[in-house]
Amino acid sequence: MSHRAKPIAFLLPSFEAIGAQRVAINLIKQLHQQGIALDIVVASGKGAYLNEIPAKVRVIDFHTPIEERVSSGSRIILPLMRYLQKEKPQALVSHFKIFNVVVVMAKTLAMSPVNLILVEHTSFSIAYEKRQKHYGIREEALPILRRWFYPRADAIVAVSKGLAQDLETYLRMQPGTVKTIYNPVIDESLLLKAKASVEHPWFQPGELPVILGVGRLTQEKDFPTLIRAFALVRQVKPARLVILGEGKERSKLNALIRELGLENDVELPGFASNPYADMARASAFVLSSYREGLPTVIIEAMAVGTPVVSTDCPNGPAEILDNGKYGELVAVGDSEAMAKAILKVLSGDSKSVDSSWLEQFTLASSAQNYLQLMAFPGSSQGTRVIGNG
Repeated sequence: MSHRAKPIAFLLPSFEAIGAQRVAINLIKQLHQQGIALDIVVASGKGAYLNEIPAKVRVIDFHTPIEERVSSGSRIILPLMRYLQKEKPQALVSHFKIFNVVVVMAKTLAMSPVNLILVEHTSFSIAYEKRQKHYGIREEALPILRRWFYPRADAIVAVSKGLAQDLETYLRMQPGTVKTIYNPVIDESLLLKAKASVEHPWFQPGELPVILGVGRLTQEKDFPTLIRAFALVRQVKPARLVILGEGKERSKLNALIRELGLENDVELPGFASNPYADMARASAFVLSSYREGLPTVIIEAMAVGTPVVSTDCPNGPAEILDNGKYGELVAVGDSEAMAKAILKVLSGDSKSVDSSWLEQFTLASSAQNYLQLMAFPGSSQGTRVIGNG
């Protein structure tokens, strides 16, 4: 190396437009603005987010595409070892669940003192059941590997308190071992994008109220419950429903829309690069998921002043909405309760959000919390207990 300061490194699978990458890149941008030397170590440096990387942030591309399997992720162990031994970063942050196993292996084999921070966005128990169905016996070792390797990290971070408790139970760790740091969601860019003009005619002034859903069109988002709830809402009050996102459930959702006779009042426009402008003009934002890690879309809706209705699913909605103080919480899969909550919001009975409550979800707050973790030197004593989140 030259006289460049020891960097903080972020390990990513790619630059594809998915949630964990978005979180990491938001943090990287904020730390870059603070003049911190940064490396992005990426398995395969392809994807839409590559264009967002600041010019002075160094990208180390292993050119090794990986899949969501330990056997695939292990392909980066050797190049990561070499990186750690040569560049000697002061901290390494990993946001990808498969990498969170192999990165501990790489640190151990490299005998690196790097301060290793593992970040988890989803429930282990739920994700394991899903992966086991898909990959079968090949994934049987994953819980064992996690319980063996995770305690060797310097810190484990969960993106919600409920998720932190789930991880502690799964990993058989003492309460308080896993640190909670909310994802960086709110910044000036989000608020600026919310003010942009919208092209969709339904969001124009004088139109019917629009209920908005945002997310991948997948089973866990449970958009059928939202569509059925909307059908009940429309029996009482004229309104429209827009669901932004793309995914493999699109055809099933379209079939349900046709079945319920909602073709003229429901649209699935697909992925939106700027959903915040639509969100700011929606009469209600609804999250219908049956599981989450930390649903950032709720935070985004609160930030732009849109009333929220959400399922009380694990994990995150109740935390974000302060157990219903700042939005409506309904049971998972209950379309009737969801419809009642939506109608309540459309009647004008919505809850304002204190700006002080939103502060914990800002980019600046999240970045500062990560910097506090990185301030500690690497420890050979195993995972450090750093508060209850």
